[in-house]
This record gives sequence, structure tokens and C-alpha cells, in this order.
Amino acid sequence: MTTLTMPVPEVGVRRRGWLHLLLAAAGVLALLVSLAVVVMLIAARQHLTAAGVMAVLGAGVLIYIHPRLYAWRYVVPGALAALVFIVVPMGYTVAIGFTNYSSEHLLPFERATEVLLSRTNSDGAGFDFRLMKDGAHHRIGFTGEDGKHYVSAPFDMGNAQRVPVTESTAEPDDSALPLKSVIALQDALKQVTAVLPDGTELRQSSLRRFVASRPAYTRNADGSLTDNADGVRIEANWAAGYWQRADGQTLAPGFRASVGWNNYVRIFTEQRFLEPFLRVFAWTISFAGLNTLFTFALGVVLAVALNWTALRGRNFYRIMLFLPYAVPAFISIPVFRGLFNENLGEINMVLDQLFGIRPGWFSDATLARTMVLLVNAWLGYPYMMILAMGLIKAIPDELYEASALAGAGPLTNFFRITLPLIARPIAPLLIASFATNFNNLTLIALLTNGAPDYLDTAVPVGATDLLASYTYRIAFQDSGQNYALACAISSIVFLIVATLAVVNLKLFKVGREER
Repeated sequence: MTTLTMPVPEVGVRRRGWLHLLLAAAGVLALLVSLAVVVMLIAARQHLTAAGVMAVLGAGVLIYIHPRLYAWRYVVPGALAALVFIVVPMGYTVAIGFTNYSSEHLLPFERATEVLLSRTNSDGAGFDFRLMKDGAHHRIGFTGEDGKHYVSAPFDMGNAQRVPVTESTAEPDDSALPLKSVIALQDALKQVTAVLPDGTELRQSSLRRFVASRPAYTRNADGSLTDNADGVRIEANWAAGYWQRADGQTLAPGFRASVGWNNYVRIFTEQRFLEPFLRVFAWTISFAGLNTLFTFALGVVLAVALNWTALRGRNFYRIMLFLPYAVPAFISIPVFRGLFNENLGEINMVLDQLFGIRPGWFSDATLARTMVLLVNAWLGYPYMMILAMGLIKAIPDELYEASALAGAGPLTNFFRITLPLIARPIAPLLIASFATNFNNLTLIALLTNGAPDYLDTAVPVGATDLLASYTYRIAFQDSGQNYALACAISSIVFLIVATLAVVNLKLFKVGREER
């Protein structure tokens, strides 16, 4: 018996070869990019982060090379994505919540100290100068207001440097460079610090003069600072995040410091944070609950109507009712903002023509919240409608036939058959919808930006602000830009949403087991 073998198409083999070559090239490119990131992290003195990236990179190479770890190739990308986009940002947010990080405490301690030590005080004494050529080097001759003459040591123009100056009995000679050459060397001259024999520092103040200055602060052996103007001792106050004088006066800039649970304590103990937080929290719960209820009710009603067999043109209605979900929210919301405009909006124009009223949608708290609920119900009902339509399709027709034989009407069928049968499987999705609305920053930011603002609060907050938008405003719109406090609030929101996710998973598991 002869065995027939099918020849492998040469074109397919070549294509697979090219595909493997492209994948290998992409892997090598990704490896090189990762190594470049490691080098950049080391250059930025982020050694711990660089070590972590190297560890992940080594594990990835091992997984994609070792044949026994083949199955992990499909798990690692998802795990890395969750690590990079969820775990690391959330961990960083929680960590910042335990610090005093804000616009007044941006710098680390070492950098803030360097800023203070780099400050100088000018005593007003000025020196005329002449720039002279000394072979391949330069010298600077100075003449003080008291008539004394000084000359610097030879130096090279270029990098920032300190040049010692000695007293001279002779006036600088006529070999000084012309003003044109001095102007050309301005950038280099500004980096020169001339140091007189008594330690006074001279820096250029104009094209003709240097001004005497002294360091404003001096570091002591024990790490504290001394104010050279009055000799007062200055110590670092880690609780406040500032260098502080003995009389309690703080020096800017502040530095980042760990404050423990202080930000969380401030949220629930300081009245200026507690009162707006409670207001916003109550409205956030109401907003998420009402929107979930409205979108579910509207979606179910429309789904039942579209499943009515006697309705003509059902496909057309389905397409039209689905359109709000197809249009991106960042397009729909600005359109609604224009429609609800109090002066030029079409909604107020129609209400004015019919009833003679022009509601203040953005200035009245109740109307603003009503507007937000209406707009979000419009954006969210198609999702619920699609879910309900699929669940209604799964209900056996025999139940409705038996109900019809018993003489039941449409309302009885809805409340006794349709709603009970779709409520349990859709419950986890309602929890997910509640969590989504709980953090609906896009709607608030594009529609009202939290307006109308409360006038009796110390932090920027409005009647339509959710916890997400309230946190954003504290971090980026408050005068202090308190990032740490915003991160603490974000951590609380994360705990709430995580709890909802756990409840959602439990409900989903229970519903699946019952089915």
C-alpha cells in the first residue's frame, strides 16, 4: 500500500518564517527599549525602580525562552497590564496619601535644603569690572567704591565656577576687552562667582558692574542652618514639612515628609474638609443610585416595548434608541451643555415660549442636579435596554401563553413574569453600573464642572460635584493643590468601589449557582 503525502505549500512555510522573524524582531526591540528605560532610571538615581524593571524583564525573557513555561506566556501580559495600570498607580496613590505632598511641598528634603543654601543676600556694594585676556585664559579686574583694586586668578570661560580674587595695588590695565566682547560673553560671565579675600561673593549685575553678596544661610555641623543676616538657628520641622525659625516662622520652599494617617484624620475631623466631604458623599450615593434606577427602569420599559410583536418598524426604533450609546460621551455632553444654556440654549427657549420660564440650570443646585440626572439617564439607558432585551428573549413564551389563558394583562405579565426573571441575572450589572456612576468624572467635568459652587466652604466644591470631581478640584484647582489629601480621598473611593466589586462578584456567583 502506498501512502499519499500532501506537500506543504512553500508559500505558507515562507509566511510562517517571516511571521516568526517579525515576532523575534519585535521581541528584541522591546528588550532594547526596556534596557534603555533601565539605563534612564539609573541615570535618574531611581535604583530601586530600575532593579524592579530588570527583575520583571529577566522573568519575561525566561518565560518566553524556557519551553516548560510555555503556558505562562498567555498569563504574563495580562498580569503585567494589571500590575502597571492598576496595582502600581493605586499603590502610588495610597503612598502619597500618607505624605504632605502639595504645591507647597513639592521638593524632597535634600533639594529644598539646597535651594535655601543657594540663596544670597546682597549688601549693596558694587564693583566696576573689566574683562581681560590672559593668554588662553581670562581675568577680571575690579574697582570698588572705596577705590580699592582687585584682580581674579586666570580662569576658563564656560562652566559655572568660583574664581578667587586678590587685592591689587595697580588699576586694571588698558588690555581690557571692549564692550562688544563682554556682551558676547554674557552667558559665561553670569556663571562666574568671584570670591573676595574676606569671603564676599561677587556676581554680575550689569554690563559694567558686579554686586557683592553673601550666602543667606549656612549649614551647621549638626545639620541645622544658620541665618547669616541675624544669626538665628533654623531647624527642619518634619511634622510641618518646612525649615522653621525659633520664632515659628517657616521658610519656603517646603519639603515632602511622611505624615502618617494625618490626611485621613483631617478628612473626618477638620470642619472645612468634613462638611463638604459629607455633602459630596451623600450626593454621590444619591446620584449613583438614582441613575442606576432611572437607566434600568427606562431600559427595561423600552426593551419590553421593542419586544412587542405587534409593533411595526421595531428594527428602526431599536437603531434610533441605541444611538445615544453609539455617540461618545465627550461629544454628547458638550451638546447637552449647549442645549441647557440658560441664555441661548434651545431648552430654555422652548420653555420660555410655552410657559414663560427660563430655569437657571447651572445656577440653582436642585435644577443642576436634575439636569445631571437627565443627561446621564439619556447616556445610560441604551446599555440597560440591550441587556434587558437579551434577558427577555431568554424567557420562555409558554409562561406568557399560560398567563394569557389565566386572563392576565400586560402589567401583570411585566411585574409577575418579566421583572422577576430578569432582576436576578441583571443584579450584578446594576452593581457595576452603580460603581461606574460613583466615579463618573467625565459627566461632571464636561457638563457642570461641579457648579453651582458652595459659597460657605473653604475648599472648592459645588452642588453637582461627585467624590471623583471633588478630589480632582482639591488636587488641581485649590490654591494649595493638596495632592496628598486628594490621594487620601481617592483611596477611600477605591475602598468603596472595591467593596462594590466584591459584592458584584458574590452576586454573580450566587446567580450562576442558582441557574
